[in-house]
Amino acid sequence: MQIRRIHLGKSSYGSAAHPHIKTLIGGNDLLSKGKWQKSTSFSVAVCCMLVVLASGCSSNGNVAKEGFSPSNDKTKDSSNVGVPLQLQIFGGLYNEMPDMNNAYWKEYQKRLNVKLDANWVPSGEVMAKLDLILASGDLPEVIAYPNPGLSINMINAIRNGAFWDLTPFLGDMSQYPNLKNSASPNWTKFLSVDGKIYGLPRSRSLINNAVNIRKDWLNKLGIPVPTTLDEYRNALKQIVNGDPDGNGKKDTMGLVGINESTGEGVGPFEAAFGGFAPHYDNEGGLVWHELTNEYTSLIEWYRQLYQDGSIPKEFMVMKRTQMEEAISTGRAATYMRSIKYHYNYEVQAKKIKPEAQIIALPPLKGPRGYSVELSSGVNGGIFISKKVPEAKVKQILKYFDSTTSPEITDFAYNGIEGVHYNIINGQKVPTELSLKEINTMSLGAGTMAYVKLGFVDNTAAPKEYLEEKRKQVADYEKVGVYNIFTWLISDTWVKTWPKYSNEWKTMMTQAIVGQISMDDYKSYVNKLNNLPEFKQAYKEFAKAYSYYK
Repeated sequence: MQIRRIHLGKSSYGSAAHPHIKTLIGGNDLLSKGKWQKSTSFSVAVCCMLVVLASGCSSNGNVAKEGFSPSNDKTKDSSNVGVPLQLQIFGGLYNEMPDMNNAYWKEYQKRLNVKLDANWVPSGEVMAKLDLILASGDLPEVIAYPNPGLSINMINAIRNGAFWDLTPFLGDMSQYPNLKNSASPNWTKFLSVDGKIYGLPRSRSLINNAVNIRKDWLNKLGIPVPTTLDEYRNALKQIVNGDPDGNGKKDTMGLVGINESTGEGVGPFEAAFGGFAPHYDNEGGLVWHELTNEYTSLIEWYRQLYQDGSIPKEFMVMKRTQMEEAISTGRAATYMRSIKYHYNYEVQAKKIKPEAQIIALPPLKGPRGYSVELSSGVNGGIFISKKVPEAKVKQILKYFDSTTSPEITDFAYNGIEGVHYNIINGQKVPTELSLKEINTMSLGAGTMAYVKLGFVDNTAAPKEYLEEKRKQVADYEKVGVYNIFTWLISDTWVKTWPKYSNEWKTMMTQAIVGQISMDDYKSYVNKLNNLPEFKQAYKEFAKAYSYYK
């Protein structure tokens, strides 16, 4: 895989790069001159990198069941005529780099009349790369922001004029019917800053990730499927001590992924402890969720898992690729990402143990809720650089509106009939080629339409597998909760939290591994919550939340 390098120059939006960005990259030394580099190796470049862009659908007819009509493979979007739109995009790479000359990508670009030139980086590094680009001010035409909530650096870049305010372009959205009718519900409020719309939605289903586990290991060790957090803890403890892979070594990890910056490995557990419920201080301020008593209880629970040996000693330094490898090669019992990935991990695990089975656990009952975090329906967004001329902004918006159509979304998840799937007994059955060309990456160049079970279904999985997976998550929407802080904004918090976030992470880690007592950690959190700037931020959060109730 070849990743194009980014040469960074002086900030060209606002004044200077934000001081927190400079701190991140070590001052101005790294802001050397240069431009966005075009690849000579891939003329059409990626449409791959935006990945978890959309809510998915299955490859065997489930798109239609979720509200789509199956697309006619020969139908073209009538709005895409004339010279192809040349589009430059930056985003994350979540699977292997696709062959942009394969059957799927040739047809994709033909249907949408687009030629894509993109820079992508592995998902575990994309946010650090994005911070460097934001600091330089030398932005590509489109940024595919990968996470549900905007980072402090992204918010500052928006306020410093790095991206177009899309509000006047979109208007009543009558010119963009697919964004209006087919995208995630209420997406505009999640991609607005200071009351203005800056992004287009990377639509995703409300049900996203789940606490998973190796079911075959439970069977081998005679452990019932857990239904509570206590039962889950006991199951992990038995697994790490029970040699489930039969190699005669005590080398099995229990839970990995609680250090994920995306929060995927923490959210379900936080929900079970009640951390996402609004918590107010004695002045009516809305307390940051990671500084609540409920989150402290979660830290104490992690501490117990660590003492049990169920969380590996190296948990804070593990990268996503290492954690994915751990679950895929039978070295870890649980690694949480979107439910659709369970099939990918299971396929890899079966190469080592043919009986391998990864299931989504039922909602685990915790002290104050269940282990289900629901998505807002928007996983990041598409942001257009202010360097793009106004006329081209309109073209880009038309392009993304087209990618949000049910027809293009259906195509993105299923490919071409007779090439990527065949209709057998009324169902779309993927071909061998589909496994190579139709995956998360095939969604990467668009916003896509909202599909209820988009991050449950896997396009490569057989019908029976999908039906079983849907049963496993049947109750998730009923008991799941949202993290409201993924979209709430406080000016004071944006300025204040960067000064303390690294220190807090250090204290949290020390509490988990036992280097400090829980009383020490609680005293630290109490000190933060009583700082004047924190109290002011909490008042601003409370005011912002009042608009979303």
